[in-house]
Amino acid sequence: MPPPFGWHPRPKFQDRVQLHVLLLVLTLLTTTLAGANLYGAFLTGFRETALTLPLWTLLIHGLWYSGTIIAILGCHELGHYLACRYYDVDASLPFFLPVPFILMTGTLGAVIRIREPIPQKRMLFDIGIAGPIAGFLVAAPALFIGSGMSNIVPLPDPLPPGTIALGEPLLYRLASWLFWGTIPDGYTLNMHPMLFGAWFGLVATMLNLFPIGQLDGGHISYAVLGRKSSYVTLGMIGVAVALSYFSVSWWLFTGLTIVMVVAFGRHHPAVADEYLPLDRTRLVLAVVALIIFIVCFSPAPIQPIDLIR
Repeated sequence: MPPPFGWHPRPKFQDRVQLHVLLLVLTLLTTTLAGANLYGAFLTGFRETALTLPLWTLLIHGLWYSGTIIAILGCHELGHYLACRYYDVDASLPFFLPVPFILMTGTLGAVIRIREPIPQKRMLFDIGIAGPIAGFLVAAPALFIGSGMSNIVPLPDPLPPGTIALGEPLLYRLASWLFWGTIPDGYTLNMHPMLFGAWFGLVATMLNLFPIGQLDGGHISYAVLGRKSSYVTLGMIGVAVALSYFSVSWWLFTGLTIVMVVAFGRHHPAVADEYLPLDRTRLVLAVVALIIFIVCFSPAPIQPIDLIR
């Protein structure tokens, strides 16, 4: 006689912790190396000056950048993760993504994997918005502290080949103005590595808040608008395509979002209570998320100088 069938729920929140720790350590290493380069560039201030500091000194000061960006990315993903734990929605610990010697950021960011469908609209909203708000609460003070640690330097004429211009989100401009006032022509804000980390955090937050598909902004948009969010997705892809015409820094993001929509469709996966409206508190938080998106937005986050002359 066969044994009676027994159903056992799959255990949740089971992770290979060693893998997550390894990726975190590797990301700390690559971002610290990137931070050492940023600190060297900060010291020279666009001057062709040879640095005489020992490597270990540069690496220690590289922690200004690596600590800032890992704190921002880590808090962003932990915001999602802790919201998933609160609602018992199975999710992984954060995966940090190290990138050595290719990008000046030293990382492509961090992600978590949500392993099961999110059943209710309020859960989807809370999980989606928790990450951007948590990351922004770290990025904003780091931005103002980093601005105060920066300085004003004259721009060389001509600029060295390969120089890039970084877009200035509204919050970045506010911090710069509060500390340094109006910067005269021929001068620029020489970014301390902590300021660069905060700037990168603002850009990452802005990209995540784009109301497209499976991005955080897409979850928030669907929770607020229901099926009408599909039109927002299509409209914002059109915006991304238009931005790509003016800045090459949008090409990768636009291409990935188009692939995402083609692969998964323009409609967000439905929840059981799709037609129930959100409560007032969550609608207010949705407006807060929109404000964060606006103050973090830059029409040209990274642009080679040669293309804008």
